[in-house]
Amino acid sequence: MSIAFDQVKEFNRFALRPSGDPLRSVNTVREIVRQADPRIAVTDIRTQAAQIDQTMNQQIIFAKLCTALATLSLLIACVGLYGTMAYGVARRTPEIGIRIALGAQRGDVIWMVLRQVFWLAATGLGIGVPVALGASKFVESFLFGVEPNDAPALLLQWLFSPAPRSWLVTSLWGRLLESIR
Repeated sequence: MSIAFDQVKEFNRFALRPSGDPLRSVNTVREIVRQADPRIAVTDIRTQAAQIDQTMNQQIIFAKLCTALATLSLLIACVGLYGTMAYGVARRTPEIGIRIALGAQRGDVIWMVLRQVFWLAATGLGIGVPVALGASKFVESFLFGVEPNDAPALLLQWLFSPAPRSWLVTSLWGRLLESIR
């Protein structure tokens, strides 16, 4: 009975601790194995450092991919929040004009717009924070050296969330409207 090499599911793995450079003794190991049984193929020879590097490289690539996707989702959230706010302000432009014509202070009008931003941000944080805290238990195995609900990490998460940027964009947009009129 013959079995094709690609059908073999199990491989014997051996670890050797040679003195000196481990890759210099590869030919000697192959010769010893060939003398013992010429049918055994000696393949996939690498050092322990190379094995660890390959394993860590997969983790690093996965972490970089997750970071890129998180950054993309943050950008999409910022654009969506900005679009929502811009649409709301554009819809209320006649109302804002009437309020200003009737004597409303610019600060009151800006506060009216910012109140809407605060409401959206508070709703998002009210839903997002409990979901994030609950989901942290599922990603705990991926975290190295960081607790799932680490206070500095949560602070950084809040600082880089779309809410502070939307407050800034809205206030700058209000200042721009002031200078145009």
